[in-house]
Amino acid sequence: MGKEIRIWYDKEGDYLEVLFDRRAGYFRETENDAVMEKVDDGDNIIGFSILKVSALNDERPLSISLKSYAA
Repeated sequence: MGKEIRIWYDKEGDYLEVLFDRRAGYFRETENDAVMEKVDDGDNIIGFSILKVSALNDERPLSISLKSYAA
């Protein structure tokens, strides 16, 4: 069986969150102001969030690399 990915969208807040793993972690900034990456204590990417998703309609496609900084 595959791993569960949790996707949550709040239409009122215009907020999308995608979690690859349900572990403790924290969100940190990325190179894009609308995107935050969620990492665990070992700097492993466990998810991401996008603010103001509907505002991306008029922009070119959103493209961002999420990088783990763990050694």
